[in-house]
Amino acid sequence: MRVVFASILSLAMPFAAFAAGSNDTSPPKPVVKCEDGQVYDKKSKTCIDAKDSRLTPDDLYQTVRELAYAGEYSDAQIVLAAMPEQDDRRLTYMGFTTRKMGDQAGGMAFYARALAANPANVLARSYRGQALVEQGDIPEALAELRAIRAHGGAGTWAETSLRTAIATGQTFSY
Repeated sequence: MRVVFASILSLAMPFAAFAAGSNDTSPPKPVVKCEDGQVYDKKSKTCIDAKDSRLTPDDLYQTVRELAYAGEYSDAQIVLAAMPEQDDRRLTYMGFTTRKMGDQAGGMAFYARALAANPANVLARSYRGQALVEQGDIPEALAELRAIRAHGGAGTWAETSLRTAIATGQTFSY
């Protein structure tokens, strides 16, 4: 058993803090705390409304990532709610923040909706797999790992983080 565990662990490859959905190893910069419903705009160096048209979806997702990394899940959900698009990416982050706030069933429902919209969403599969690890359902988590690879996600943060969670039992907060 130790040999199997050591083999799985060696596959996990050390990594510090890959950004969700990317291979960026640097953690997000600290969040500038704005009022609820506002986002820090790096261009103007001020807090602006999350619905402001000057903010791109990537700006908003970066803010959500920073908030999630800081454990500010409810604030991340406020930003997500301000987003006009209801796509699988948004559903994935809603699932993640909902799960991290303690609502496993709600998080899994968001992941299911994200995957129904886009079965190739490897981040949703990774977060769903990590939730399955937390629930002790390793066979289903392994199925998500295989699906990530089948959808071209080998070597991504999504695959690496789920593989590590399966090997160690430790999931990620971002």
